[in-house]
Order: sequence, then structure tokens, then C-alpha cells
Amino acid sequence: MKINTIFQFSKATLIALVLLFLLASCGTKRKVSTTNSSKPKSTSTQEIKKSTPSTTVSKVEVETPTKVSPKTVDKEPVFKNPVEAYIWQYSDIAQEEMRLYGIPASITIAQGILESGSGNGNLTKRSNNHFGIKCNGWQGEKVYHDDDELQECFRKYKDPKYSFRDHSLFLYERPRYAFLFNYKISDYKAWAKGLRRAGYATDRKYPDKLISLIERFHLDELDAEVINGTPPPHFPKPKSKVDYTTSVYYVKAGDTLYKISTQFNLTVEELKQLNQLKSNNLTIGQKLYLKPLNKK
Repeated sequence: MKINTIFQFSKATLIALVLLFLLASCGTKRKVSTTNSSKPKSTSTQEIKKSTPSTTVSKVEVETPTKVSPKTVDKEPVFKNPVEAYIWQYSDIAQEEMRLYGIPASITIAQGILESGSGNGNLTKRSNNHFGIKCNGWQGEKVYHDDDELQECFRKYKDPKYSFRDHSLFLYERPRYAFLFNYKISDYKAWAKGLRRAGYATDRKYPDKLISLIERFHLDELDAEVINGTPPPHFPKPKSKVDYTTSVYYVKAGDTLYKISTQFNLTVEELKQLNQLKSNNLTIGQKLYLKPLNKK
């Protein structure tokens, strides 16, 4: 009896110990589980912190291109008045004449503005004659225009650039203008007064008008660019541009239909037909189509 009692007691004790062990084990697992559950919270916090700067970067990347938009860079030139348009259109030609013949570009452009009405005078539109040069033995085409006398004879040119060349030759080859070339090429005031003294114009205020135009529109910067290579800061000259997406070309100074058609493997007639042109005359900034428009 005693032995059975002892055995039963030991068995009960053993069961109690096993239960205590199991309870202790469950408590440990709960603690581990609680510790593990806190880790995802810490990880999610780090992920939020990392996502914040990446969102900021994406905003900067979106805003940056809008500040330098291709549409802004490639806008067609807009001028405040016809004089500015004239300067942009013909300044390159005047500078080339300066390099070849030593006549200040500022003087040439100022004379052109006065003589042609910034390219809008009746005589200029009919003849491309920007300096009012009369026939005087001219063998080319002629137009007649009321000037000092009724229906005087004036030279007619196929392109304005030939008018600029004739102006250079007019001054360069005639002995009465020879003293002008002794002046400094940068001294536009001496040139303006010298033209009046040589008899180029009868208007007493002619020199003052030239000087006023040169100083008002900073035309002396054209001379500085030829002499020193300094770009004119007051009127940067936009370059011609081609929109290859729509096949459009914008006319720049010195362009002719022949020059443009050759550049894009077209004939002059094809270019005229594409743009429904009735003459060969072009204007600066004019839009020309290089291929037929797609019809919907």
C-alpha cells in the first residue's frame, strides 16, 4: 500500500512538473512572437522615410523641362516695329558688305532704313531697290517712280541683296566718296557727315538722321561684331530653323527660293507650288512648307 501511494504521488508530481514546463514554454513563445511583431512596424517606418525624398525628386524632374520649353526657344521672331524687323533681316548682308568693301554695316543699315522706309516703301516693294539708286547707265530692269522729278528711272533688282552690293560698289568705285574710306571703320559719325559732304543726299539733316538711327537701335554693335567678333547684345539674330516633324522652314536673311529648294532637294517650282507662291519674293520669318500637308 505504501509503495502504491508513493508511486501515485510521484506520478502526480511528474504530471505537475510537465504542466509547469508547458506553461513556461507557451509564455516564452508569446514573448518571442511579441518581439517579432514589432519589427515590421520599424521596417514600414523606414520605407516611408525613404519614399519621401524620392517623391521630392520626381517633382523637380517634372518642373525642370517646363522652364526651358522647346516651344519658347523656337518661337518665330516678334518685333516691336518695322525697323527692328529690317535690322534682323538685312544685318547679315550689311556685315558681309562691310567685310568686303570696308563700309560700316551700321551706316549701310541706317541708310537702308531711311531710303526704303524699312523695306516698306513703294519703290522698294516694286524694285527691291533699298537705296534709291537711279538708272544712270543701268543695263538691267528699270522702274519709274516720282522722286525729285516725275517718273524718274530707278534700278530694279531680282533680290534685295543685289541692291546692297550695288550700294557698296556705288560708294567704293566713285572718286567723290573715296575720302570716306580714310575714316576709321568704327567712326559712324564721320561716315554719316561725310556722305552729306560728298553729295549723297540733299537733306541737311541726313547725317543727324543716320546717327540717330544708329544710336537708337545700337547699330554700331554690328560694326563691333565684324571688327572684334562681339555678338550684338541688343538684338541677337535668331538662326533659321527647320521643323523636321512638320517639314516647315522659316526664311532668314539672304534666303532665296533657289537656295532653299537646293538645300532640301526641291525645284523652285515645286517649292512655289507647295506654298502657293505667285512670285519669288520672300519675307523674313515667312513659313515655307517643304512637303505636302497631310489631308484628313
